[in-house]
Amino acid sequence: MIQEDTISAVITAPGNAAVGIVRIGGADALKIADIMFFAASGKKLEDYPSHTMVYGFVKDEKGAAIDEVLAVYMQAPRSYTAEDVVEIQCHGGMQSLRHILRLTFLYGARAAEPGEFTKRAFLNGRIDLVQAEAVMDIINSKSAAALKVAVQQQEGFLSGKLKAIRKELKDVIVHLEAVIDYPEEDIEDVTYQEVTDAIRNAKEETESLLQGAHTGKILKEGLRTAIIGRPNVGKSSLLNTLLKEDRALVSEFEGTTRDVIEEQLVIGGVPVLLADTAGIHDTEDFVEKLGVERSRAFLDKAELIMAVLDGTQPLTADDEAILTAVKGKNTVFVVNKTDIAESVITEALAERVPRKNIIEISAKTKEGVDLLENWLQEYVYGSNRQSDEEIYIQNERQINLLRQAQESLTDAVNAAEERLPYDCLTIDVDRALTLMGEITGETVRDEIINEIFARFCVGK
Repeated sequence: MIQEDTISAVITAPGNAAVGIVRIGGADALKIADIMFFAASGKKLEDYPSHTMVYGFVKDEKGAAIDEVLAVYMQAPRSYTAEDVVEIQCHGGMQSLRHILRLTFLYGARAAEPGEFTKRAFLNGRIDLVQAEAVMDIINSKSAAALKVAVQQQEGFLSGKLKAIRKELKDVIVHLEAVIDYPEEDIEDVTYQEVTDAIRNAKEETESLLQGAHTGKILKEGLRTAIIGRPNVGKSSLLNTLLKEDRALVSEFEGTTRDVIEEQLVIGGVPVLLADTAGIHDTEDFVEKLGVERSRAFLDKAELIMAVLDGTQPLTADDEAILTAVKGKNTVFVVNKTDIAESVITEALAERVPRKNIIEISAKTKEGVDLLENWLQEYVYGSNRQSDEEIYIQNERQINLLRQAQESLTDAVNAAEERLPYDCLTIDVDRALTLMGEITGETVRDEIINEIFARFCVGK
């Protein structure tokens, strides 16, 4: 599916830098490069072996030198797009890049659309759709863990698993259609048992992949977390401790934080979008009241809540209001100020919320902060799940399609157990097969492909 036209784009970030790169891809990539690039050796770029870096100059249509560059020709199919590709490395100034890019257009290339190089790699069969989407996940990774997952996807971890499940489902359909076409063969009991076992196994494999979706989304997007509590319990001190810097103002007076302070950080390898909110309590101060209202609104957006309590004092009416507000939400209860005295509320709190969700700390001395980090890791990964061994799906499109496939497989298992006609089973299994094919790109529609790659940056 090699494209007939040739495209080009600047593939490095805009702005001044040491190096900038212009990529030309398509059937005429080498022809265009040979018009504008002049090797210091006097040879043409085509005279060098593929993947050889060549020193020389780019000259404009009048023969004036634009920049001193390095050029490399990558012959199809051994390139990013599986087409002929030439990359010109020049100095990273915008003027140099613009002049070189203009020359590529002058000599026959057109401007690449967002994500078009990766789209061509997909259309030419070098990568599948999961691997293509992983490219943007690599670029946008917020943590080392997110990067590792994205690289695994780009290497084909998820694709390989889905292809194995799809092969199993194809075998089921072939088996069912054979029985439908040859009803005189007396193999009904054997067929139902084999088919049921195969579909159930595919369903379990799909469910296993979906179990990692929660982790994958957090690693990709970050864990949106709100620190809440009544005034002066140490919310801002906890934020500063986690950030390892004095980001929020800390004072012995109530109401210091009057708005939501948001920060991005990595805690125990988990990317977290952390918000320190105004103390939730009744107040007559107009500005402080606005801050409290924003804090309450932020609770609805947060996936996780850190409810901070003063362990040196009995629970107050404001504490009780906070406990009511977080009821039914994912919450870790941080009992603070253990450096002052032993907590007087932990046992009473444990009668109302799971003991494992209560962490005693001192935001001042940092004692217990490691326990909070461990709690966060277990919340994200689960007690028995390790990122090195699991496949984590980060992409919402993939998650939705996999959920639909899992529902179809559940229907197919139920149909098999009730011994419904083979046609009913075939419909459900075929639907699951098609949905998984949409994830990898084997059965996806053109408009979906275009929509996916339109989200990419130009040059990728």
